[in-house]
Amino acid sequence: MKKQSTLDGFLKRKHESSSQVPVEPPPTVIDANTPNDSVPMTDNPSKKPFHEMNDVDLNTLERDPSLRIQIYDYPVNQQDIIRRAYINRGPFQPILSTYPKSGPEDHKRSFQCSWFKQFPWLEYSQSSNAAKGIYYRWISKLEESRWEKCAFLQHIGTECTSFHNVAQKSYDDLLNEAQDIQNKIEKFTDEDRKKNRLRLKTIIYAVRWCAFQAIAFRGHNERPDSINKGNFLEMLEAICSFNNEMKELFRTAPKHASYTSRTIQKEILNLIANRVRRMICDEIDGGKFCLLVDEARDKSNREQMSIVLRFSIRGQGYDGASNMRGHFKRLQALISKDCSSAYYVHCFAHRLQLALMAASQGVIALQKFFTQLSFVINVVGASSKRADQLRDAQAEQMAYFKSISELETGRGLNQIGTLQRAGDTRWGSHLKSVSSLIKMFSPICEVLLKIIEDGTGSIRGDADSTYETITTFDFIFVLHLEKEIMEITYLLCQALQKQSQDILNALRLVAFTELLLQKIKDEIWDSFLSHVKSFCLERNIDIPNLSSSYFSRGARARNERSDHTLEHHYRVDIFIEAINCQLMELDHWFNDSSMELLHLSSTLDPKNSNEPFRSGDICQLVEKFYPEDFNETEKNLLKMQLQHSEADVIQHDDYKQLISISELCQWLIKTRRATNFYLIYRVVSLILTLPVSTATTERSFSAMSLVKTRLRNKMEDEFLNDSLVFYFERELAENITLETIVQDFKDAKDRRIPL
Repeated sequence: MKKQSTLDGFLKRKHESSSQVPVEPPPTVIDANTPNDSVPMTDNPSKKPFHEMNDVDLNTLERDPSLRIQIYDYPVNQQDIIRRAYINRGPFQPILSTYPKSGPEDHKRSFQCSWFKQFPWLEYSQSSNAAKGIYYRWISKLEESRWEKCAFLQHIGTECTSFHNVAQKSYDDLLNEAQDIQNKIEKFTDEDRKKNRLRLKTIIYAVRWCAFQAIAFRGHNERPDSINKGNFLEMLEAICSFNNEMKELFRTAPKHASYTSRTIQKEILNLIANRVRRMICDEIDGGKFCLLVDEARDKSNREQMSIVLRFSIRGQGYDGASNMRGHFKRLQALISKDCSSAYYVHCFAHRLQLALMAASQGVIALQKFFTQLSFVINVVGASSKRADQLRDAQAEQMAYFKSISELETGRGLNQIGTLQRAGDTRWGSHLKSVSSLIKMFSPICEVLLKIIEDGTGSIRGDADSTYETITTFDFIFVLHLEKEIMEITYLLCQALQKQSQDILNALRLVAFTELLLQKIKDEIWDSFLSHVKSFCLERNIDIPNLSSSYFSRGARARNERSDHTLEHHYRVDIFIEAINCQLMELDHWFNDSSMELLHLSSTLDPKNSNEPFRSGDICQLVEKFYPEDFNETEKNLLKMQLQHSEADVIQHDDYKQLISISELCQWLIKTRRATNFYLIYRVVSLILTLPVSTATTERSFSAMSLVKTRLRNKMEDEFLNDSLVFYFERELAENITLETIVQDFKDAKDRRIPL
């Protein structure tokens, strides 16, 4: 045998082909005058490069067992940290509707998700369709003909020296703190550990408090002699100021392990946020869910995406932007490619906003009104001086009405407010703007007259033009018309933004809104016109002769003839046209292909209990929209369950008292009928969780504006994500005990002090 020239050559893998002739590296001539740093280093191709810790993000470690980097490819002093990171995450156990089959053509078998509960250590690799184990880096891929439980039992073995039992023993030893070499060298008492844990709990409490309040952790100057060291350190000092024992505990803390640095603050916050994420995943537990996605820019002009999982449902809900709802290349298409029954539903709240905006721009009189309204707000609210004048005018008006006993008094009533500005993305703000203008109309006119008399420059002309505009009958007429329409649509807008809103109830609210608008158009014209006239008379606004002829340009043109009166113009061209335009837009935005899915789903709505039960619609719903969730046998069994449910469920007195499909789902579980009619319960679960709106994601952006402010615009994305998860999922975060967080902190990696 040829003698190996190098140690690497001696340790070369034996299975490599011996026919390959090794290529000798070119000789290196070393000059005596050449410094050692300039000598080129020859890389050994048989050596695998180590992965340095600064290149490894523990939060982005590969989850798929077959794609993970081997532990021995990391440096020795980092391997335990990587192991603990994987242990803390737990085994990778994806729950799939179907697993790929393998084996002989006449006897193919597939992996079963039920094995995860029988073998908690089991992992599954989607990339290689193989079973792995959390106790070791991997088990060799099972033979294709052995996709069965007995293969795992044989692998575990009955002997304590089996490969599985040895790996499990090593796993337990790694988690046994008493066997750590540091604890063998340095002796720590139970009192030391108790003090260390108490100090860490105080630090965690301060981190949680800052995160809950969405305030900055650090201060500009954190030195010991600083007057303001930042919220985190100031909170610790406040706690210590009430407890001398705690103060002494922090004073005697090891300098190398005080755990008050910004790195530790972020690590603790990340541990809590990760546990919250795991709690959410555990709550879903492989069930149906809905994906709500939206994006917005933060204070540093970076695009941030909010992803919300709505439990027990499956579907997609976006705000209608092209990069979200695109059928071919956008997010809807990418998700539908992997899950064909994840149906896209355009956010109802966003649809309503688009419908209201289109209606306001479809009638010339309404479009002019909103332009004039914006100009009024700009003129009256342009300076603090005018705001003070407006408040003084309101106070005088309230005092006058009180003196003549025309103003109701009481706690919380008659608050002095300001003229509300309408927002582009919040249509509910338009109602507040219109209502505030009606309420403060006389004080606004008084402020405008003062500006005309005392103002200087171009502002006098703007005030005069504004006063002439708002004191016309046209402006007052449209002002009250918009208030009538918006009061109806505002209730729908608020209802669509509720987190607990189900999609069938949302459709019912849309239908009720259309009925109310139609009722206004048919019944309230006379009372509405009388109210507008009364408003004008009280404020000395000229009322035109409504029986006179109407000319489009306000005066008789040379060749223009008038074939209708001024009252006909206000009623038909503005009043009826505005409502018709609103009805048309609502019908347009809430009548698409997804409405067929919702119409078929309405059969199970308890509010339709008085109507004949359409079991055929449920079968058609399953056949057309959810074919992958029911096999042929279950589809036939579903028909039988629907027949039995018509007598046992539909005719039940308690069923008739239910008001929503969500209550039906809870009632089926409470009465244990979900076990007998499990296929109907599955249909209800699929219907219930179709998304209604992305209001939840909008709330997350509101939280983002509180967390990432102008002064904190350099927050890292990971720190921002953890802070938002903590702040937004406050209920879950509050349920995590300090002891749990201390244990997670201890298990994350080796600490310098015993915990």
